[in-house]
Amino acid sequence: MDNGASSYRRFLNGDDKGLGEIVRDYADGLTLYLNGIVNNISLAEELMEETFFRLITKKPKFHPKHTFKTFLYTIGRNVAIDHLRRKRSDASYDDIENYIQDEYDLEKLYIIEQRKITVHRTLKKLNTDYRQVLWLLYFDGLTNAEAAAVMKKNARQMKNLVYRAKSALKSELDKEGFVYEEL
Repeated sequence: MDNGASSYRRFLNGDDKGLGEIVRDYADGLTLYLNGIVNNISLAEELMEETFFRLITKKPKFHPKHTFKTFLYTIGRNVAIDHLRRKRSDASYDDIENYIQDEYDLEKLYIIEQRKITVHRTLKKLNTDYRQVLWLLYFDGLTNAEAAAVMKKNARQMKNLVYRAKSALKSELDKEGFVYEEL
């Protein structure tokens, strides 16, 4: 389960510690995300605070179709766009659409980076041979034959090792709740 979702549910039920957990877990990432929209870190910090203020006062309904982070970042994006609209009341619709597209691209990059971090962290849990073969193939870009030579394995051993390593990685990622959907 998404920890942010459970913290938010606890907050809605009157437990203020839930809100504290949300702020602790998401404030920095949200600030950096908002900075990508407004290109001003001080303003991004204010918008982050405004986002949490809206979360506290309006208590919007969370639908578990998406992660809590997506829910929170959407609120933050709306806060930032509202700010930009007020600031640049003469801005054209195309300018706002460009901001939205830039923000979507930034969110996409952020999610990709978070996935990479999760994969790297999970690789450390695998046994040495599995970690080594996956690293050689997917991070160093070696072919199966090249990786087999490095690891002193024959083609059949390498094929089996790669299969077992991928299965072990997938199993560990599933335990972490890793989402495989494409962006």
